[in-house]
Amino acid sequence: MDNLRPAYDSFSAIALTYGIDILLALLILVIGWWISNAVANALRRALARTSVDATLTPVLASVAMWAIRVVAIVAALGKFGIAAASILTVLGAAGLAIGLALQGTLQNIAAGLMLLLLRPFRVGDYIEGTGTTAGTVNEIGLFTTRLTKADGIIMYVPNSLIWANAITNYSANDRRRVVINFQAQHGLQVEHVLGELRRLISEDARIVQDVPAPWVAVTDYTDTGVKYNVGAWTRASDHASVQADLLRKIQPLTRDVPQAA
Repeated sequence: MDNLRPAYDSFSAIALTYGIDILLALLILVIGWWISNAVANALRRALARTSVDATLTPVLASVAMWAIRVVAIVAALGKFGIAAASILTVLGAAGLAIGLALQGTLQNIAAGLMLLLLRPFRVGDYIEGTGTTAGTVNEIGLFTTRLTKADGIIMYVPNSLIWANAITNYSANDRRRVVINFQAQHGLQVEHVLGELRRLISEDARIVQDVPAPWVAVTDYTDTGVKYNVGAWTRASDHASVQADLLRKIQPLTRDVPQAA
């Protein structure tokens, strides 16, 4: 015991000297983390009740949360006598080193900010990009954009991938054009086919009948049959169903039309 007493005394002195500061630092971190989460959640709820674009909500909440956490970390380190200026200097140097090592991550942040500023699409829009990038936008974050694909699967796409490539926003306009090309066999009455196509279009209340008017025409005569083109405008939300219905109704016209005498 006598041999351990110096070590015990030393440990007791350190505990008395720094124990309270360590406990206070941990308490500051815990309280800071709790406050940051509470503020972020309160900000999300408050913004949801206002006219602020839903695209900005997660980003503003994240910025507020991490700003409070950084303040808590600086305050906790201050309990050990580390000046705020020194902490900021170290953080700046560390930020530079991390920035050089994580250039791709910083590109995602920069791309996310550009997407939020220029707004090529918003939450709720259906977009399509390169490769398999396609779906309804759920959230634009600082690093990734969250999409829901047509089959319900969630996809996370790096912001830099979206920003650096062409994106088609199918929800930017209220209307979309249904375009159908098909071929009917030789011997069928062309005018009868055109008349049936016009009838199908005129009977569908979802299709815009005025301006721009629907388009029905013969596009080519080939050795295997006559090619037709149908174009009609409809609401973006009705595009898929209108196209499917027209395809189903047009299919019999390729063979069941009365033949020319």
